[in-house]
Amino acid sequence: MKKIGLSLIAITLIAFTACKEEKKELTKEVEKTEEVKKEKETQSNSEGPKEIYIRLESKSESEATGVLIFKEIDGIVSLEAKFMGLTPGSHAIHIHEKSDCSSPDGKSTGGHWNPTFKDHGKWGSEDGYHKGDIGNFKVNEEGNGNISMQTDEWCIGCGDENKDIIGKAIIVHQGIDDFVSQPSGAAGARVSCGGIIQ
Repeated sequence: MKKIGLSLIAITLIAFTACKEEKKELTKEVEKTEEVKKEKETQSNSEGPKEIYIRLESKSESEATGVLIFKEIDGIVSLEAKFMGLTPGSHAIHIHEKSDCSSPDGKSTGGHWNPTFKDHGKWGSEDGYHKGDIGNFKVNEEGNGNISMQTDEWCIGCGDENKDIIGKAIIVHQGIDDFVSQPSGAAGARVSCGGIIQ
C-alpha cells in the first residue's frame, strides 16, 4: 500500500513538473510571437517610399490630359505633374473631395478637399487655405505645363482625415485660381480629372 501511495505521489510530481515546463515553453512561444509581431510592425512602419501614379482624363469636352506622381518619404509628400492638351496661359489645379471622375464635367468629384473647414486661399497663406488648394501652373504654346511641390500637410494612406489624400481627386481647371473668390477661386470649368486611388 505504501509503494502504491509513493508511486502516485511520484506520478503527480512528474505530471506537475511536466505541466510547469509546458507552461514555461508556452510563455516563451507567446513572447517570441509578440517580438516577431513588433518587428514586423516596425518594418512596415519604416517601409520605403509610398507612391501613387495617376493618369488624368479629359473633361468638359477638352483635350487636357496629364500624369501625376505622389510620393511620400519620411512624412513628406511630393507631387510631380505634367500636363498636355491645355490652352496656353495659366491654369488652376486642386485636390477635390471624391475620387469619382465619372461625370463628363468632373463635378462628380465634389468641391475642394477642405477637411479643416478653412476659407479658400493661396497655399501657405496666413489667411487660410484648403488642403486641396494647390494653386496655378503655366502652360506653354504647345499646351504643355508642369507643377511640383512638397508638403507635410498630406499623407498617403495614413488614415488621418485631415491629411490623407487617398480617395480624393486631382482636378485641372480651364482658368486661373484668383485665391480670393469663395469657395473655389473662380477657376472655371473642370477640364481634366484623376482619382487618387492606391
